[in-house]
Amino acid sequence: MQFMKLNRYLCSCAVLGLLASCSDYLGEKPTSEWNDGYVWTIPELAQGVLYNAYEAISKVPDRYNGNFLDAATDNALTNKYSSSIYKLVSGDFSTYNYPLNNWNSCFNQFQYINSFLENGLTENTLYDRVDTEKDAAIKQRLMGEAHFLRAYWGFQLLQAYGGKSAQGGAALGYPLVMHFVTEEEAANISSYSRNTYRECADQILADLDIAIENLPKAYQNNDDAVFGKTHIGRPTSIAAHALKTRVALYAASPAYQDDDCVSLQGMDRYTIVNKEKYDSNWMQVLKIADELLNDATFSKFNALKPTELADAGNTTPGDFLFRFYFSTKDMETRHFTPYYLGDAANVPTQNLVDAYPMQNGYPIDRAASGYDASNPYQGRDLRFYNTIYYHGAKFGTNGNLIDVTESGNDGIMFSRNSSKTGYYLAKFLSKQETMLEIMTQKNSNHYNPILRKVEVFLNFAEASNELFGPTAKGTYVNDAGQTVTCKYSAYDVIKMVRKTSGGIEDTGYLDEMAADKDLFRKLILNERRLEFAFENQRYYDLRRWLMPLNETIKGVKVVKNENETFTYDTDVNVTEYKFDDIRYYYAPLPYSECVKNPNLINNLGWK
Repeated sequence: MQFMKLNRYLCSCAVLGLLASCSDYLGEKPTSEWNDGYVWTIPELAQGVLYNAYEAISKVPDRYNGNFLDAATDNALTNKYSSSIYKLVSGDFSTYNYPLNNWNSCFNQFQYINSFLENGLTENTLYDRVDTEKDAAIKQRLMGEAHFLRAYWGFQLLQAYGGKSAQGGAALGYPLVMHFVTEEEAANISSYSRNTYRECADQILADLDIAIENLPKAYQNNDDAVFGKTHIGRPTSIAAHALKTRVALYAASPAYQDDDCVSLQGMDRYTIVNKEKYDSNWMQVLKIADELLNDATFSKFNALKPTELADAGNTTPGDFLFRFYFSTKDMETRHFTPYYLGDAANVPTQNLVDAYPMQNGYPIDRAASGYDASNPYQGRDLRFYNTIYYHGAKFGTNGNLIDVTESGNDGIMFSRNSSKTGYYLAKFLSKQETMLEIMTQKNSNHYNPILRKVEVFLNFAEASNELFGPTAKGTYVNDAGQTVTCKYSAYDVIKMVRKTSGGIEDTGYLDEMAADKDLFRKLILNERRLEFAFENQRYYDLRRWLMPLNETIKGVKVVKNENETFTYDTDVNVTEYKFDDIRYYYAPLPYSECVKNPNLINNLGWK
């Protein structure tokens, strides 16, 4: 565990554009001469400590050296051979060099947050020196923000390093650190050990309960200094509640149960040993999610539109509960096709393309789907067209067609960065023709959604299916001791998602899958795959459900025939990922941390 001295990182007053210049308050005093007592008397500096934990959250979705985490799954392929994602899929890592290592970063955020909680909410820090009620209201909001951020960073650690121990099969998380760690305490690092997965999840959930209690449900469109429109983008109680559903979902998943609950036999093989304990975890997800779905201020989600991710306006889309906003051309430079001056850093795979059903809801390998191999992109789930550029698709608004034939503008012969799968990314990228201008710098407004409403629905559907099967509306006992019937069944939710996002109104295939809980689980997970494509969720969905990790990555070869038609070979083997061992369901703890602290038991398969 690495801890940083506080006063080295206090000049972050401009973080998020919320604070004024530090020079207004510090004059000629160098930061090396500040002391902690002085810092907490200046409200802008006090908030600056907390805002470090905001600043560390990546603003862009392709945050892994310009890659999406989907490129470490069967959804996408990277051509950035020096990147962390390529090292990951190559299996070129160990406890010494885990490519997704965020251990120290997360613990540093804990330091900022815990320091703020201990010092920034006392009577020594006055956020309004005139109005005591407003000062109290600001402190209440900041209290909620701090606990939300501690929960956010705790989940980042749990998501990355949660796993099972080879010693007794316990599900472990990370060392819980609930206060600012002094240099003296840090020198005695061996006093820390990994808490259980459940202990970590419970602490994160407790932090989120405090956040819910102290944050508003929305920042209103008014000039209120505490809860007005200038604070839009900060977490709300609704966002905290949504994050609760995600944390509980992971804590219920098979990969993160003790051996006395779920026994792991190998890749894609596990047995539920204690169904009562297993179900109790899913009941927690169900209850948390259903309570939010019944909240009067939590309306139904809307289908995600391309203009809500790029070429966006200034109004936060209704489906986004916590998001970041940025205005650059960087993502287009990274992911446009080489013909349009991009690097095509990440490209979708045939595996992902095949996961999109037809408009009647049937998968393309079913005769009832009406899939035509000679015209493979016609009549698909609407999310397909919003996510993927395919042969014959219009590139943005310029009217040119994507051509991935061998000698085409987007084909393999055009550039060393041309797609090896025959597809290009459309999601998150601008469609404006002005983005292609060479002589002028054009930017596009983007949103990066961290939490979306639709995730709450899908988290609920997963839990409801595990407990009550596809079609039943389950019941639970609320905190008041009352028996509550859920608002939806798993079937209701998936029907809604497929209709709203995919444009699928036919329920024939949905009805077939609803005959069996295991089949319906596969359908739910496929809906997550499509809904959250390139939102960095599939990597962890595969692992928490212990699904196969080493699927062969497929592509398409398009050949133009003499009669101007095209032939599509959609079974082209492109590459294989090296996730061929049970240990790849879990990440290795950093070697340096394990050497410093022998109490840190590593995850299964890592030494």
